[in-house]
Amino acid sequence: MDHSATSPPLGGITRQLSLNGIASRALQSAALLACLSACAWPAFAQKKNESYQYRISRAASPIVIDGSVNEPAWRSADVATDFWMVLPMDTGRAKVRTDVRMAYDDHNVYLSAVCYHGGVPGPYMVESLRRDWSFGANDNFIFFLDTFDDQTNGFTFGVNAEGAQWDGLLYDGGRANLSWDNKWTSSVKSYPDRYELEISIPFTSIRYKKGIRRWGVNFSRLDLKTTEKSSWTPVPRQFPTASLAMTGVLLWDEPPPSPGPNISLIPYVLGGATRDHQGNASSTSKEAGMDGKIAIGSALNLDLTVNPDFSQVDVDQQVTNLDRFELFFPERRQFFLENGDQFANFGYSTIRPFFSRRIGLGGVPIRFGARLSGKLNKDWRIGAMDMQTGPAEELGTPPQNFAVFALQRRVFARSNIGMLLVNKESPAYRWRSGAQSPASYDRNFGAEYNLASSSNAWTGKALYLKSVSSGTQSGGSVFAGNLQYFTRRWLINGQVESVGERYSAEVGYVPRRGYRRALTTAGYTFLPSGGPVLSHGPSITSSNFYDIHGRVADYDQTAEYKVTFRDQSVFTTSAVAAYVRLLQPFDPTNTGKAKLETGTIHRANYWTTKYASKQQSVFRYGFQTTHGGYYAEGARTNLTATLGYRFQPYVSLSGEANYTDIRLREPWGRNTFWLIGPRFDVTLTNTLYFTTFVQYNEQQKNMNVNTRVQWRYKPASDIFLVWTDNYMPNYLQPVQSIPGNFSVRNRAVVLKWTYWWNL
Repeated sequence: MDHSATSPPLGGITRQLSLNGIASRALQSAALLACLSACAWPAFAQKKNESYQYRISRAASPIVIDGSVNEPAWRSADVATDFWMVLPMDTGRAKVRTDVRMAYDDHNVYLSAVCYHGGVPGPYMVESLRRDWSFGANDNFIFFLDTFDDQTNGFTFGVNAEGAQWDGLLYDGGRANLSWDNKWTSSVKSYPDRYELEISIPFTSIRYKKGIRRWGVNFSRLDLKTTEKSSWTPVPRQFPTASLAMTGVLLWDEPPPSPGPNISLIPYVLGGATRDHQGNASSTSKEAGMDGKIAIGSALNLDLTVNPDFSQVDVDQQVTNLDRFELFFPERRQFFLENGDQFANFGYSTIRPFFSRRIGLGGVPIRFGARLSGKLNKDWRIGAMDMQTGPAEELGTPPQNFAVFALQRRVFARSNIGMLLVNKESPAYRWRSGAQSPASYDRNFGAEYNLASSSNAWTGKALYLKSVSSGTQSGGSVFAGNLQYFTRRWLINGQVESVGERYSAEVGYVPRRGYRRALTTAGYTFLPSGGPVLSHGPSITSSNFYDIHGRVADYDQTAEYKVTFRDQSVFTTSAVAAYVRLLQPFDPTNTGKAKLETGTIHRANYWTTKYASKQQSVFRYGFQTTHGGYYAEGARTNLTATLGYRFQPYVSLSGEANYTDIRLREPWGRNTFWLIGPRFDVTLTNTLYFTTFVQYNEQQKNMNVNTRVQWRYKPASDIFLVWTDNYMPNYLQPVQSIPGNFSVRNRAVVLKWTYWWNL
């Protein structure tokens, strides 16, 4: 059974929980808070890598970003070197040498790095020249700035060995959102024994508090030929080098310069044409709009948008959907990203009171919006957003307003307490009558405590949410919490959730309501001192759901074993025992056939295997298999294969093929689904990209072809040409034949121009 919308199926022993009643939940919440608070006391300790300090000084001479580290300013700058190895082992110094220098002037902060060869012959490994490349598939250098030294939020910048850029926002102590994009410049030059890089970041592109002379900083290097990942400060191997708890200290010789007036306007103009072959209709579009960024001081930012368009956003990757609940697709629109973690990461992955993709997608236009976000000081963060959408007559949706307010207070070294208010107003619904009339408003408010110890070994959360709605689902609440212990060898996590039957989050992502859940995970990692295996170990997890009466609704019990080899290839196998008592009718094929009845019980045992080859090869491959029982005493086999080949650094070819075979009794019978998705990336330079992504989804009876040309003619300024085709199998509804077995459903072309203009 597929439970991707809930949590990975995991193993353990099911126990009957009685979580009914306010008193019971209050006791659990109090116990959890006490445990979290006790674990937070070590957070008062000094910053882990306090002794690693880099002193940055004003540049002694002008710096030209050309990739050659030969300016006098670099010769007089301090050097960060003698990196620590993170992988394959974290117990000694790196074998591959890296030298880093930093400087600044009135407008920019500069960084240079000299990345020496590791003694292994052959070219560097580079996936392509596309921005925001995959970290593990490229020889690269990246660094992290914690401008408020709060070890929670920051920025990351970097380049691969051929000069393609990487930038993103850091949140939750070291997770990176690479959809964020901003203005900065870089250059890389290669030599027989090294490659050199230079980076210039305008002070206007980052946020920091005026007058503060201490930031957090760390530098990271990945050398795929030696499979060595290294870091300026020591970072335990179980954590990414982006972990802000592990940064060193960046000490300025004087406070960083004020960025001064910082106002950016980002206008766009687009034209497009659409042809609907099914409806035999054509249309054209002409649109214009603008985004604005206004810095309020150096730490707060006001974002404004009027008639925004998001046609440059990548298409979502389709999946074969066998789940009982709504699937999740991530947000990629720029307007929602900066400081977006304060809104979007409130709660858990399946308990999100705010999910920005509820706004302005699916044919609903956004008319205008505003967002104020950033730091009030080192301890306080604020976020406020208001969005107004227009009517979508074909969907029967009236104009709506979305307002969100978030406030966060840091406590101890890295923990915080946050609160969130979400309000959706649909005034037009107030004039409708009848019991089934949609809600005219839906509101959520909540608070959470996020634990993060100074060593990052202890993390956790305690959450409370309350909803108020004019509809029939008014008055529900959520209680949830978890505590996790994560070291080089041990991973132990416990989590409880209680989501009320009447809880409503129309602007959130809460695919399941009216349940209680208990989740436990325990894993251990063995670290051999030699041989081809880098690490290996078992884990067991139990995920148990209960209905509002305390009866078991479903569970997943899994025992897993994972092996990571020294060449960074990974093999995983697991065995799963699953149980479902359906609380509502469900079609196990999700194709519109008959549904299994409410209350029916289904048990299944199945096993999975997964393998991913080493990233440093120009030819990469992987596979995943699932085989075993399914609903209604049926059987399911799923086979997934991934392939990738690159002609460095200009062409990257990749693809995934997914085959699902479900065998059930009548009326479902045997059902087979293919999902095929080849992708072609051509990067002629690091500013000109051509991408074609084809997705054939047999379950949805559709094939989509998305072709996009992007020219970044200036930093953060682009011209896009996007061509999209949708096809259907000819046997369904032949309309306009094309060679093969498909017919054109609809076709669209869009040309868009954007420009980032600093006033």
